[in-house]
Amino acid sequence: MRKQIADEVAEVLDGIIDVESGPTVSVYWPFRGELNLRHWMHTAYERGAKMALPVVVTKSQPLVFREWTPECKMEKGIWNIPVPSGPASVTPSIVISPLVGHDPDCYRLGYGGGYFDRTLALMCPRPLVIGVGHPCSAIPTIHPQPHDIPMDVIITGKSHVRERSR
Repeated sequence: MRKQIADEVAEVLDGIIDVESGPTVSVYWPFRGELNLRHWMHTAYERGAKMALPVVVTKSQPLVFREWTPECKMEKGIWNIPVPSGPASVTPSIVISPLVGHDPDCYRLGYGGGYFDRTLALMCPRPLVIGVGHPCSAIPTIHPQPHDIPMDVIITGKSHVRERSR
């Protein structure tokens, strides 16, 4: 079921992101039950996108994004999540963020560390932010706090796409 949902999300991403134009896209390395978009990450790279992974350098601080290629050297990051080696960082124009929950206003729940909110608050210009997760992650509200930043788009399957009203 997870693979099917990940494949559907990848198909929707292909309709939203023009990877051939060479954007810098931050994805994520799957952790716990997050959707595995590594196949999409490879194909987007092969079609022209510059790929990046978010990296926790210091706990409770904003993320940095390091360029990822299929050949790049990886090391264990915080929580043993693989991350590209080296200090060089890139600035993505598109950020794909995993979610544990989401509400109708496109606010997301993660694992509670606030890393994506902290990072997005500092990014100027703001990238296109896409939350991805399982269809069962929809809840009536996450009770957003002042520091919470909504996603621009939430994708939880082929027929489960929600865009934030502006």
